[in-house]
Amino acid sequence: MEKKLRVTQDLDLAAIDPASTPGWNKGKANAIKALAKGVAEIGDLQQRIFAESLNGGTRSVLLVLQGMDTSGKGGTVAHVLERVDPHGLKVHAFKRPTPAERRHDFLWRIRRQLPSPGDFGVFDRSHYEDVLIQRVHAMASPDVIESRYGAITDFESELIASGTTLIKIMLHISPAEQKARLLARLNDPTKQWKFDPSDVDERGFWPAYQEAYELAIRRTTTADAPWYVVPADHKWYSRLAVQNIVLTRLRAMQLEWPVPGYDVEVQKQRLAL
Repeated sequence: MEKKLRVTQDLDLAAIDPASTPGWNKGKANAIKALAKGVAEIGDLQQRIFAESLNGGTRSVLLVLQGMDTSGKGGTVAHVLERVDPHGLKVHAFKRPTPAERRHDFLWRIRRQLPSPGDFGVFDRSHYEDVLIQRVHAMASPDVIESRYGAITDFESELIASGTTLIKIMLHISPAEQKARLLARLNDPTKQWKFDPSDVDERGFWPAYQEAYELAIRRTTTADAPWYVVPADHKWYSRLAVQNIVLTRLRAMQLEWPVPGYDVEVQKQRLAL
């Protein structure tokens, strides 16, 4: 699944069906079972990263989730990382920049939220907003937007060199499915607080957002920091796909429990006294 969803330089979003399930043909029920099995392994691997950091390790993980409103970013975090120790999980949702943040380079506020060694960080939206929404709404000049692609790849290379495993995922939803999810929020009093009237306004810019996403992903996908596009019309599939990607990348880190700096048998004998 990870290989099928990894982006190439010739990405064509229009050719990816948001309702498709690449790499999975066993249906919803089996996907839910597979998801339940995987959460424990992610929790175990995250604990190994945390334990490693207490013994001088410098590695961390950063999961970047991007997608149109209602694409399922929050639900993905809740279902995929539910067994990750809260002490090692750092989730940050980037909103509209504050006046103080606007006085700095666009990556300034991003750097302040990066995971520390041992942490599993999650960005619900990220530095990519500065080449997505700002491009769509012409909030920055074309030259500035263009310069940011290079700044982003340099920043991510620096991040990876420091010991962070970077996982970048776009949840690819269709306008029809987004409409259904927005209506579901309006029809449910317990979810109306999640509805934002501006989400309806943003639907009018759908083609521009798809173009912005496609360009940004093409320009910033690299061998060390690849992008993944996950069809997200089926939540059960997108959650399983994200879990598969995360597990594949974590397993590649070859994480082991740190060797204690004391004699285990001696400590057992001390306790036996």
